[in-house]
Amino acid sequence: MIPKNTLFKLTGKVQNYAWGGSTYIPNLLHIENTQHKPFAEYWMGAHASASSFINLNQENISLKDLINQNPVEILGEEVYQQFNELPFLFKILDVHDMLSIQVHPSKIEAAKGFAAEEAAGMPIDAANRNYKDQNHKPEVMVALSEFWLLHGFKNNDAIEITLTENKEFNILLALYRSAGIKGLYQFVMEMDQSDVDNILLPLVKKELRQKREGLLQKNQPGWWVAKLYEQTPINEWNNIDRGIFSIYLFNIVCVQKDEAIFQAAGIPHAYLEGQNVELMANSDNVLRGGLTNKHIDVPELLKHTAFQSITPKVLKGEKLLHETNYPCPVPDFAICKIDLNPGEVYFAETKSIEIFFVIEGAIIVKGQENMFFKKGDAFTAFANTNYHFTASGTTTIFKAYVPN
Repeated sequence: MIPKNTLFKLTGKVQNYAWGGSTYIPNLLHIENTQHKPFAEYWMGAHASASSFINLNQENISLKDLINQNPVEILGEEVYQQFNELPFLFKILDVHDMLSIQVHPSKIEAAKGFAAEEAAGMPIDAANRNYKDQNHKPEVMVALSEFWLLHGFKNNDAIEITLTENKEFNILLALYRSAGIKGLYQFVMEMDQSDVDNILLPLVKKELRQKREGLLQKNQPGWWVAKLYEQTPINEWNNIDRGIFSIYLFNIVCVQKDEAIFQAAGIPHAYLEGQNVELMANSDNVLRGGLTNKHIDVPELLKHTAFQSITPKVLKGEKLLHETNYPCPVPDFAICKIDLNPGEVYFAETKSIEIFFVIEGAIIVKGQENMFFKKGDAFTAFANTNYHFTASGTTTIFKAYVPN
């Protein structure tokens, strides 16, 4: 039986993807990393591939299994009827190297893709599998540091200027003027590798030279292109990554600490550098097109890409008492930042499960003897729980939940 009005310690899952840094997440979680492994993501949720565990009656139990055994008690009746599972996945990310050029499918297309790969007999953990589940993957990120990313296509005039000012791209101008963003992007993403090399190799050399001479800033595509290749010996330059085209065609966005950005299905994007809190629908469906050693499927990427110019919308957050809320246009999840001064109390009543992560400080839980959570700890409250806790110092906590 699950105790009522109780907060439970939650242990997430570290993902050691190659692009991750080796210090931020280990330091946050108080983990030694003597082998300097990449700690890219820390997952908190109940995804089938990497469920978190909670401490219940002195035992560590899979959150996914516990939800399957007690769905209404943990999720609440309304969320259980709508989603039949925990509808979100909560993460901490440390982006040291650039992530892949990617898009996420809509819910309808994810279900179709998952069914097709299941019918083909593709193992769920196959390296070339695109669809790990049947869900869509809208996502929001809140920056924990200055954070750089690519987000959607630049406006038409900016793309025209990019193709004009970089002589290596002049050959693409006529195509862009006649076929627009979709025609241009499909052409460069499907281009023979030899042609990719012919266009991009001189460009990479130019950007490396300019970065060495201090002529580039992070808001310029060339800075990131140079970062991508500056540690690679020139004799190993072959099959130049066509993801470089995206660095020039997408918006380069800098999000400051505590600012956020939402990414809907179909919006092409890539994380470049920094740390963030990320919240998404409970999915691991990623369609990749470059800048990665993982499976790339250009036709599938193009099939689901929104070929439209967008102006990135950076969310400053809506402040109310102790909370800063970041509204997201989806029913699957919501996120807020809780800031408490020493001695201040935070209290609430849940309608569905909530997951918390302490970024700074510590709290003492009222009514639970010797229960406290400090920086790097995650904890959860199940549906229909009344809880309150007190900050023992200046404290910042992120809370993931299902909106009413």
